[in-house]
Amino acid sequence: MNYIKKILKFALPYKRFAILNIIANVFYALFGTLAMVSLMPMINILFNETEKSYTKPSFETLGDYFNKENIIEYFNFFVTNKLEVDGPSATLALMVIIIISLFLLKNFFNYMGLYYITYLRNGMLKDLRNKIYEKTLRLPIAFFSEKRKGDIIARISGDVNEVQNSFLSILELIVKEPLTIIFAIIAMFLTSVELTIFVFLFIPISGFIISAIGKQLKKHSENVQKEQGIFLSTLEETLGGMKIIKGFNSETNFISKFNQSTYRFFQFSNQLAHRQNLASPTSEFLGIVTIAVLLWFGGSMVLIDKTLSGGAFIGFMALAYQILTPAKAISKAAYSVKRGNAAAERVLEILETKSPLDDKPNALVKEHFEKEIKLSNVSFKYDDELVLKNFSITVPKGKSIALVGQSGSGKSTIANLVTRFYDVTEGSITVDGEDIRNMTKHSLRNLVGLVTQDSILFNDTIKNNISIGKENATDDEVIEALKVANAWEFVKNLPLGIHTNIGDSGNKLSGGQKQRLSIARAVLKSPPIMVLDEATSALDTESERLVQVALENMMKNRTSIIIAHRLSTIQNADEIVVLHKGKIVEQGTHQDLIAKKGVYNKLVDMQSFE
Repeated sequence: MNYIKKILKFALPYKRFAILNIIANVFYALFGTLAMVSLMPMINILFNETEKSYTKPSFETLGDYFNKENIIEYFNFFVTNKLEVDGPSATLALMVIIIISLFLLKNFFNYMGLYYITYLRNGMLKDLRNKIYEKTLRLPIAFFSEKRKGDIIARISGDVNEVQNSFLSILELIVKEPLTIIFAIIAMFLTSVELTIFVFLFIPISGFIISAIGKQLKKHSENVQKEQGIFLSTLEETLGGMKIIKGFNSETNFISKFNQSTYRFFQFSNQLAHRQNLASPTSEFLGIVTIAVLLWFGGSMVLIDKTLSGGAFIGFMALAYQILTPAKAISKAAYSVKRGNAAAERVLEILETKSPLDDKPNALVKEHFEKEIKLSNVSFKYDDELVLKNFSITVPKGKSIALVGQSGSGKSTIANLVTRFYDVTEGSITVDGEDIRNMTKHSLRNLVGLVTQDSILFNDTIKNNISIGKENATDDEVIEALKVANAWEFVKNLPLGIHTNIGDSGNKLSGGQKQRLSIARAVLKSPPIMVLDEATSALDTESERLVQVALENMMKNRTSIIIAHRLSTIQNADEIVVLHKGKIVEQGTHQDLIAKKGVYNKLVDMQSFE
């Protein structure tokens, strides 16, 4: 299983917990076996079958301590002396205490094993989720055009859980259950072949107690479920707002937000798991205490009252103490590993996906925009058909270029290429003569402000939405950006002002209000280059007028690429480029193109008629 090696690297930071888990499982198996072995001398005492011995054996060499005959002889000497000095009742009581102590130690180490593996399990889960989330943010936009949001969410939640469970099953398969079986078989063969047969024929009865206690633990899962909803919501918003996050270089901010949520989930999961892990050893120990009481009274009936047959008591004890079924656990673990294989493949598919947009080694960090943006013979295709064909324009610093044309003509594609959400198929895009493919994406996007047709906002306060591109912005800076964006007039009347939560996707606001907040976000970032992708096309006339004023305020002294559907918004552009099926068909100022009475003039007439 090759995937195990790849998943195991996430366990390395928690290897100390794995070692402690293995140590605890060794002691669990050892004391579990000793607890079972201690029942046989008890039975011998009950039925007065202990061989009388009045001579204490000598242990002169190390081998004497591991000699079966010496051990049995010493035990017989101890029991004989105890029976004659204290009587059968006191001897029986001592044996009961020994048995309870052994089962207590067994369950203590069982709990400790589960305690340590909880940190390994939830730590792996946290790190794996964080890594997938970070990788998701680093992948190009093109990756998500081929994947559904639900599928991504399923991989980061359900599939990661399945991988985690599979890994745990392997750990239990290798250490805990086999050791329990091996220790038990060796001990039983050394004592009685018949007892070994009882081990394999045992029907576990403690499962009913464990199940009953487990049902009462449901209330503790509330925090875990709630936090899971929070980080899944963050993930969904991330996938929906990918352009804004990337365009404003806010990947680090969102990664931090997601990591904080998964850390809280990690803590809540540990608390819940400790309670769940305590259920099994506690219920077993309580069951053993109950049986020990029965042993006291039943033993008295056998040794003193003589009212219970030895055969019936032996059968009862065998059924009562054979609780664990490690063979069944191994079978379940093997099945879980098979299920985890498919889940691991889906998780690793994301983690191992190579991004074609990764920065080159020693990529240029571009800090200032000085001269021009130039698109030279750019061709681009999403699938097979070219969307842009030998497209060339130059945008000098401080000038505004408007791109118009019918839907599907390639206007928005240019915005995606300039911000390097995609790479050109042919040709080049340069900033001050430097190919953007040779620059770091972070530095390129620091130079660009993006306002999209869809106002992508997050379920947070107005301030936090606007300050995505400038996380340390003061309240005064946010308010000034809102004034430039013509948005302060409605924000100041909100109950908490800039600290008002605007709901999921900003749905507490109107379309025009949301768009003006998007503009304020770009204003606060204060980039030298603005890309406006049909920023007013989804607005009514009144909202459009307000937004248009905001856009004009924002574009002052800035280099702008304006993608417009409504031509009334771009009449003051320094140059208008008319596209048709990915090619430039007209180019000039508004007055020049009207005078030509060509494609642009027809588009204006059509919108005027509308």
